[in-house]
Amino acid sequence: MTKTLILYYSTYGHIEALANAIAEGVTSVENSEVVIKRVPELMSDEVAKQAGAKLDQSAPIATVEELPEYDAIIIGTPTRYGRMAAQMANFLDQTGGLWFQDALVGKVGSVFTSTASQHGGQETTLISTIVNLMHLGMTIVGTPYTEKRLVNIDEVSGGTPYGASTIAGGDGSRMPSENELEIAKSQGRHVASVTRAIKRGQ
Repeated sequence: MTKTLILYYSTYGHIEALANAIAEGVTSVENSEVVIKRVPELMSDEVAKQAGAKLDQSAPIATVEELPEYDAIIIGTPTRYGRMAAQMANFLDQTGGLWFQDALVGKVGSVFTSTASQHGGQETTLISTIVNLMHLGMTIVGTPYTEKRLVNIDEVSGGTPYGASTIAGGDGSRMPSENELEIAKSQGRHVASVTRAIKRGQ
């Protein structure tokens, strides 16, 4: 049995929706267990409410100490000016002790994101998040082009070989499309399959 953590931060629910889709993909692979958790919010409840943040997310809060318990960690963060959100950066900044202990070396790592616009920093956010995982010694798994929805140009859609993504719209009103959710499921399946293969070979 492999155990995958989907660790995310979502202000308005877009990343949360992708996280749930990725989890569906993970659990479709035999002997693959998934846990969905989120990182702590840095905004006060009052500020978050003023910003229209989605505060009723059911995923529990993760701790840094639990990360070594998982065979794979899939990280989701919205874009903030072409980089990960401060909430996720703050959480990852606390993994120095795990880095020192080589606690995550060889674990599978993967990422996903959302932006307001088509070219609003999806790839820079994904790649820069991957860099964090590489420093921790993780084995990076993306979303290969065997997922043919990545090349669908019949509609506006997120989705990259670096990880699933969605386009939220300038006002945040656009939730992930069916194409984007299917790419996310595919990423979950691929991560789970690679994780299972690695664990079998150990």
